[in-house]
Amino acid sequence: MTDEDDATWPPALWAQQFQEASEQAVEQQTEFAKQLMNAGGSGPSSLSEIAATSMGTATFKTRVQSGGRISIPDAEREALDIEEGDIVQTVVVPVKRNREDS
Repeated sequence: MTDEDDATWPPALWAQQFQEASEQAVEQQTEFAKQLMNAGGSGPSSLSEIAATSMGTATFKTRVQSGGRISIPDAEREALDIEEGDIVQTVVVPVKRNREDS
């Protein structure tokens, strides 16, 4: 074992890192609140657009098309800056089935 293995961060450095992380979290929450308050004006027009711009995610409902294809609505694509050919991760939760179970 070397001296490097025994090295620990001094409490002051931990405190500084924690303080910086806390300040960043407060700034992000403040920005989200500002966007939410401005939703009635020229800002995003729905809560999903606000979430998309501030958190990098979007929640929406869409219909499954032929071949199992789904579409990302224009507003969400614009808010997340998604373009044709981009790779995205999708979580699918069935909401309503429009078929008769036999």
